[in-house]
Amino acid sequence: MKNLITLPQNFDDYLTIENADLRFREATDVAERVIGAGVDIYPNMDHAAIFCDPPHLVADGLKQLGYVNGWDARCYPSPVDGCDYINVSAQLPAESPAHREGWFDYVAVVHPVDKLALQHMLGQGYGNPFIHHLTWGLVPPERAGDDDFAYASCVVPFMVEKRKVIGDAIGDAPGTLIIALPENVLSHPKFEESLPTWLGNLDEEAYQVESMQGSGFLIQFFVLTGGRIEVALRVDTTQTFNPKSVHKISEDEISAIQDE
Repeated sequence: MKNLITLPQNFDDYLTIENADLRFREATDVAERVIGAGVDIYPNMDHAAIFCDPPHLVADGLKQLGYVNGWDARCYPSPVDGCDYINVSAQLPAESPAHREGWFDYVAVVHPVDKLALQHMLGQGYGNPFIHHLTWGLVPPERAGDDDFAYASCVVPFMVEKRKVIGDAIGDAPGTLIIALPENVLSHPKFEESLPTWLGNLDEEAYQVESMQGSGFLIQFFVLTGGRIEVALRVDTTQTFNPKSVHKISEDEISAIQDE
């Protein structure tokens, strides 16, 4: 496939976000480095995480574009910097004209749930709303058959390798590799003995393995300080995120104080 990235050209027609240009520049720079290192990514971003209060500041524009707010009937508690936020996901149908115009596959609309979190969000100086991070989707290895365990034995080492390649290309230490796998992979009788082989020399504190709620594979890590840009591999998921992953990422991987 051609590695030609696309960004929403009509972004300002639907969303007014002060730091959007900055995040798009960072995302473009990361994409160019990732592609230059020989890693294939999808043209459209997997998702954007946008903090706002109230949520309609973002959800209104998304609805006009054709996004389905709350499409997966989930909300994801997100304890960022010790403050309580809620993440509600919007999905853009693949056949949507907006998708052809470069809009993200998903948007995490993240809002504070109490006054403390609101003051924390507004105190960072990024504006309201602001784009917290943007996520590129990695093109996964081809899958032969429907054996989840066999595919896990391919896709986990693939992401371990890409994490190192991307970290070297960007020159910033990559974040924790969050590995959400189908439950039948984790319960497979050979999983415990196979996992160390899949992970290679990856340090224990550099990864987290968990069961993917719903189904499918979602493996992700951040590539810039403060959680500004992320990459993710997604295969056959039935919801945007995994609750355990969101909690880990929110608590340990990201901050509203992003030290750019």
